[in-house]
Order: sequence, then structure tokens, then C-alpha cells
Amino acid sequence: MHKLGRGHRDKIQQFVTITGASEKVALQALKASDWNLEGAFDVFYSQPQIRTYTDTRHLEELYKRYKDPYSDMILADGITLLCNDLQVDPQDIVMLVVSWHMKAATMCEFSKQEFIGGLQALGIDSLEKFRERIPFMRSELKDEPEKFREIYNFAFGWAKEKGQKSLALDTAIGMWQLLFAERQWLLVDHWCQFLQARHNKAISRDTWSQLLEFARTVDSALSNYDAEGAWPYLIDEFAEYLNENSLVQKDQLGDWSLQR
Repeated sequence: MHKLGRGHRDKIQQFVTITGASEKVALQALKASDWNLEGAFDVFYSQPQIRTYTDTRHLEELYKRYKDPYSDMILADGITLLCNDLQVDPQDIVMLVVSWHMKAATMCEFSKQEFIGGLQALGIDSLEKFRERIPFMRSELKDEPEKFREIYNFAFGWAKEKGQKSLALDTAIGMWQLLFAERQWLLVDHWCQFLQARHNKAISRDTWSQLLEFARTVDSALSNYDAEGAWPYLIDEFAEYLNENSLVQKDQLGDWSLQR
């Protein structure tokens, strides 16, 4: 370790602080990613052989702590207790990222397989390690566009009610406001107001996924918006709504669509 330059040592310390891994594991992951810190995180969390060993007994104890007494699931009360233990607000968007890592099928529910499997994949077997992973999970939304896309698309199925094909409008609006707060899409408030004024219906999966593409590729001045493009009718109506109400943000800079 003493032979490494200061820049490399700093990256190792950052890696250890965020992941809770040993310096040996940090060095292995950073070398595997050619000393790219974000790449090293991907290596660490995607390759089980490089992660620290997780103790299954500890995972079972964690599961039992949060498990509903009348079912084999962790339900809303258990998730609230988990959030309290993690010192995270239950409404914090990082819980969406946690659910994505656990491949949870439904909001406010974790099966035993989802909970234990997700923690094993993250290399977590204690609350202390769980707390240490929270900053990394936040960074996945803010710093990694492709992971943001994956989490965004996951959120639709996770947030909709069981047995429903569409996402309730109020739920969709709440999720959009949370997600786009991370990526700072300038038109999100106008979009939500438009839906409440003109649409007031559940949101389809196609509209959900296409809106992300619209936010990523069309600037807030709509200067590169193609009315003849293959956008869902709702997005075309939104563009008309912006123009009709003089809401096009012609002077805004720093569009999220350009930060990809």
C-alpha cells in the first residue's frame, strides 16, 4: 500500500468508506477497473467473488427483525422499522434504489428471498454495512445515467397496484417528482400540472418509459422536438399545452436532456 501514489491511496480510502470493504478488496476492485472509482463500484457490487463474505445467520436475524408476525413477508411496519434503523425517511427515494437491488415486486413489501438475496448481492449482512451502502445507492441515481434508466423503468412495476396494468395518476406524479428531482428535468412541474388538468387518468407503461426519453432528448425550449415523431399522444398533447400556455422555457440553460 505504501508504494501507491497519493491519488490511488485516496481512491482506496473513498472506496472503503462507501462500501465498507477491506483495503485489499478495494485495491482488487480498483485495479480491475483501471482505477476508475465508479467502475470499481460496479465491479464490487456485480461480482460476488470480490465482495466480502456475508454471514447467512446474520441475514436470517435481520429478516426476522423486520418480518411481519403473521406472514412470511416484510410489510409496511417492518419497512418503517428498517428505515428507522437505517436513519432514512421511508419516503426517501433511496428506498426505491434499495427495492431495485432487492428486485422487489411490490412497493412496501419484501419477500424473504428478495430481502436476503438483495442483501447478499450487495455484500450486506449487518445494519452497519447497510448504512454504509446508502451513499453509494444514492450515487447510482445521481451519477450513473444508465442505472437511473433501469431504476426509473423498475419503478413503474414496483409502484403500481397488484393486478393493474397502469399506474395510478397520483402515484405516478409522486414518483416523477421524486425521480426527476434527482436529474433536474426542468419541465416536470408543468408535466404534472398538465396531467392533472387535461388527463386525470392512470398512466400506461409506454407513456412512463417514453417520458424518460423525452426528458433525456428534448430540451426545455422544445427546439429539437419533432411533432411527427413517434411520441405517445399524451406527450404530443403536452408539447401543445406548453406552447398554448407560453410555458416553453426559451431562456433556460442546463437542460437535464443535455446531461447524459
